[in-house]
Amino acid sequence: MDTAWLEVFRSVARHGSFTAAGAELGFTQSAVSRQIAALEAEFGAPLFDRLPRGVRLTEQGLHALAHANAALDRLAAARRDLAALRDVRAGRLRLGSFATAGAALVPRALAAFRARHPDVAVSHSEGFSRDHVAALRAGDLDLAVVSGYREELEVFEAVDLAPVLDEQVLVALPAGHRLARRRTLRLAELEGEPWIAGSSSPEDTLISACLRKGFRPRIEFVAKEWVAKFGFVTAGFGLTLVPELAAGALPAGLVLRPLHRDDAPIRTVHAATARGAARTPAVEAFLPLLREAARGLCD
Repeated sequence: MDTAWLEVFRSVARHGSFTAAGAELGFTQSAVSRQIAALEAEFGAPLFDRLPRGVRLTEQGLHALAHANAALDRLAAARRDLAALRDVRAGRLRLGSFATAGAALVPRALAAFRARHPDVAVSHSEGFSRDHVAALRAGDLDLAVVSGYREELEVFEAVDLAPVLDEQVLVALPAGHRLARRRTLRLAELEGEPWIAGSSSPEDTLISACLRKGFRPRIEFVAKEWVAKFGFVTAGFGLTLVPELAAGALPAGLVLRPLHRDDAPIRTVHAATARGAARTPAVEAFLPLLREAARGLCD
C-alpha cells in the first residue's frame, strides 16, 4: 500500500472535503477522489459518506483513521530517528583498542568526538588486537584501533584496515644501565640481556622483533600491564620494548633509546571495521578525528 494514500485519507478527514485536501496536498479533486476510492477498495469498506457539501467519515472510516494516524506517526518517528543517526545526533559507538592506544591517541579522539556528538553513546574496551578483530567479526564492536608489525597484519582476516599511524618501538632501560647513554642501540647488542614481556612466548609480544634478527630473547619476568613492566625494568630485572604511543607514560628512573634504523621494527596502527558491513555514521564521524589525534601526536 502506498503510504501517500494514508496522507490523502488523513487530509480529507481533517478538511471534510476532497477539494480542500487536494489544495493542501497539491492534487486535483478528481485525483483525491480516485485515491480514496482505491483505499476503500483496499480496506473493503466505505470510509466516507459523500454528502451534498463535502464528505464525512463513516464508522469504518473512524476506525481506519486511528490506524492511519498511528502508522503515519510511526513512520514520521522512524524518519526522525534515522535522520538523527545520519547526522550523528544519536546512536552508539562501540570502540575497542590495544592498551597503549589508551595513553593518548584514543582519549584525544574520543574527547573531540564527544564535543561534537554529545548524544552518541560511547563504549570502550581494551584488549589484544586479535580479540578485537574477532569482536568486529561477531558484530560486538563497531570499530577497533589495532596494531602489529607489518608482516603480522595479514592474520587480521574479515576486517578492513584504514591506516592511522606508524610508530617506532623503543627500548626501555634502567637509567644506570651500561647502554643507557647510547644514542641508538642494535638488537644484536641486547641478545644476552634479560627481558620483561607480556608473555613467556616471544612470538606473542613486541619482542618478536628479536626473533627476526636471529636470536631468541630470554624472558626473565612476565608482566601484562605497562605499569608492571616499567616497575620491573626500573628495578633492574631486564629490558622491555615500548611502543612510541606509551612513551609519555615512562616513569622516572627509566630511559628510552631508539633502535638503529636497520633494526628498528615499525608497528603500524590501523582503524579496523568488519569487512562487508556498512560503517555507521558514528564510525564515519570518528575516523577523521582519530587521524587528527594521530597527527597531533606525531607533530
